[in-house]
Amino acid sequence: MMAEDRDFSHFVRGPVDGLLTLDLIFENVDCAACFNDIEEKALALRGVELARVNVTWGRMTVAWREGEASAATVLDHLARCGYRAHPLQAQNAELIERDRTSQLLRCLAVASFAAMNVMLLSVSVWSGNVTDITPETRDFFHWLSALIALPAAAYAGQPFFHSAFMGLRARRVNMDVPISLGILLALGMSVVETALHGEQAYFDSALMLLAFLLLGRVLEQIMRQKTRVAAGNIAALKGRTAHRIQPDGSLIVVPVDVLAPGDEVLVRAGERAPADAVVISGASTLDESVITGETNPRSVSAGSSVHAGSLNFAGQLRLRVLKPGAASLIDDVAALIERAGEARSHYRRLADQASQIYAPMVHTAAAATAIGWIIAGASVHDALMTAISVLIITCPCALALAAPTVQVVAAGRLFRAGVFLNTPEALERLAGINTIVFDKTGTLTLPRPQLLNRSQTPEALLQAAANLCLSSRHPLAVALAACTRGEVLTQAREISGAGVEAFVGAERWRLGSAAFCDIPEGGHREAASASILYVRCGEAFAPLVMDQMLRHDAVATLARLRSEGFAVSILSGDHESAVRPVAAQLSVDDWRAGLKPADKIAALEAMKAAGKRVLMVGDGLNDAPALAAADASLSPMSAVDLAQAQADAVFLGERLAPVAEALSAARHARWLMRENLGLAVVYNAIAAPLAIAGYVTPLIAALAMSGSSILVTLNALRARAPSAGGATSADAPASSLSPSARPGASP
Repeated sequence: MMAEDRDFSHFVRGPVDGLLTLDLIFENVDCAACFNDIEEKALALRGVELARVNVTWGRMTVAWREGEASAATVLDHLARCGYRAHPLQAQNAELIERDRTSQLLRCLAVASFAAMNVMLLSVSVWSGNVTDITPETRDFFHWLSALIALPAAAYAGQPFFHSAFMGLRARRVNMDVPISLGILLALGMSVVETALHGEQAYFDSALMLLAFLLLGRVLEQIMRQKTRVAAGNIAALKGRTAHRIQPDGSLIVVPVDVLAPGDEVLVRAGERAPADAVVISGASTLDESVITGETNPRSVSAGSSVHAGSLNFAGQLRLRVLKPGAASLIDDVAALIERAGEARSHYRRLADQASQIYAPMVHTAAAATAIGWIIAGASVHDALMTAISVLIITCPCALALAAPTVQVVAAGRLFRAGVFLNTPEALERLAGINTIVFDKTGTLTLPRPQLLNRSQTPEALLQAAANLCLSSRHPLAVALAACTRGEVLTQAREISGAGVEAFVGAERWRLGSAAFCDIPEGGHREAASASILYVRCGEAFAPLVMDQMLRHDAVATLARLRSEGFAVSILSGDHESAVRPVAAQLSVDDWRAGLKPADKIAALEAMKAAGKRVLMVGDGLNDAPALAAADASLSPMSAVDLAQAQADAVFLGERLAPVAEALSAARHARWLMRENLGLAVVYNAIAAPLAIAGYVTPLIAALAMSGSSILVTLNALRARAPSAGGATSADAPASSLSPSARPGASP
């Protein structure tokens, strides 16, 4: 047969400094130990200079020196090591993630269904008088249970068995090794006992344990998949296609990825800029809030710079591309997010490292027990039964449940408080926080500008403005429409770059700039952060002052956080004149303005280097890298999708109180997790010696193991109640950046 050549050049980036780079996604690889092994195996290949894994996303970036390796050799080398990888592309990644989630759901369904049926058989055996049950009847029900349990466990246990096998293959012991061993030994011992006409079988216990652990794995996978999908869709802000202007002046629609520096593109009203560019001709207003964090729309004309993803509200723009494709600001944001995700993946590594200490101790104790009893003169059968009792009674179920059960209960408490957790480690991260960093726009303030001088505006003019703003796409008009009630004027028309005009009877109504409404400028002085629209009906006119308003309980919530010992800072992409009054009203001394995404990450890294554990609270695209880089992160539900995806949790409503509640619940949950871990340690300290001494049968061991799990679960239920001192600021008085609250603002 002819040799088959493969071309992966479409997926390879570079060369940069002589290095070619490829992003990979793996099939059925979950444990951190396996990813550590993947990195080592990749770096062992000749020519490979870099292998960096993102455990959270299940991906790896590999770079090799040009001419010394290739994408095909890297993939073949990893395949020979037992790791099947594919070049990362959106459709490929989504398909693999969807298949992985579907497999876990199928395994959960099989384990749950089998466990219920086996439990019914067990109830049937023991529901009557035990002395009336004949050995033949008992054996029949045990073999029937085995007929259901063994194939079900073989199928449903695949995620754990595969993870354990891969960990052992990498010469590392992860938490799935003792869990898999416990399940297999419980099933094997049950088969042996049934074959020897014993009274005890543990098929139902093994299946219930498997079902519960699978449920936790499914929830974790769904949360991680949500994060990966949302982060992978960041390119949607640029759009998929662009209108490129050909040398002869004609237009051609091309994919955004093929744009090159120097290309000229046309961006019409309502479209997003496809790349970082400069305006050649035309004038318009751009909404860059999700890109830079700037509050107010920016007017652009010839010579102005434009970021990819900026929304064009008014006129038509002709742009010259400066930074296309992976060089644009949006793609820089995506790269920053992925690097931050790699930095945070150490939590999962720590969990597997702990299991590397625990699991060998358990296995060594069981093996030593069997050998010791044989030396003492016990039969091989009795020695093995005692060793199995040790393995079952020390199975890390209570240890495995210590944190997840608290997380589930605490998540329910936070759900009732309007907080939704995105990641399994959210509570652990939030519990260690001592410093809180807030973004300004959309986080400390409400998402949209509000009308500040409503009470000073004549009702007739306010109603006219409410009607006119419904015919405009300008962001200030959209914000005005959100806080007023109007009716659409069918005869209204929007004049690009100026405002909205309509004739009502013989009277001309206008909404827009002072010049558009024929009103002399300078008559109304507001703070630099405020924007002013004017409305004119005939000879009557009025200014409409639009500005950001603080969330209703922002002052009270930040005061509470400071009283509880948290340091509070503000890092904003908005201009200084907009951030200063907010910081003053909230009594925040540490604040910075005009920051780009990389600047925010640098500020967070400096705080972390100083020993601070930082919580980032933000809502914009420019906040997403900082949300990923912080030790923990929160985002309001009004945030852009990418910011929500990077946050550990999101909160509902227009209050900031959920931020304080999340921190309070997390600290309470951390205390309960430590209590649960302590209970698990005490349980093992008492139970293991008894089992080693031969005072515990496998049945008692199974009951003790279940009892420890129940005890841990009951203790976790205490997370439902708010911790002492966790007062909420739900009833705090409203607070806003009213004109009188700002220096230099008119009343």
